Amino acid sequence: QVQLVESGGGLVQPGGSLRLSCVVSGSIFSIYDMGWYRQAPGKQRELVASITSGGITNYADSVKGRHTISRDNAKNTAYLQMNSLKPEDTAVYYCNGRKAFVGTTYWGKGILVTVSS
Repeated sequence: QVQLVESGGGLVQPGGSLRLSCVVSGSIFSIYDMGWYRQAPGKQRELVASITSGGITNYADSVKGRHTISRDNAKNTAYLQMNSLKPEDTAVYYCNGRKAFVGTTYWGKGILVTVSS
């Protein structure tokens, strides 16, 4: 079925940047609303950013002005450009896809982002 694969995580210094990618296979990407979530140890998973199938974006207050979510339907890929990273951004980041109208959601396995000196 539908598979979401994240990439682009790793270790970065405070103030640095990373770009996460999420490649979707097994379905029609263009009809999916996409989102990036994150979860730090001992904390609840939270929405970082989302982008609808129509390109409407939404961001958590904590990342507004620093991160940008985008999508390339031709590549079946969603991106999260993360700039001005802070230690509190450290978490496992998960890609999420929601099929429009049906509402079925799919999750990637997660990718670790560590922001540290």
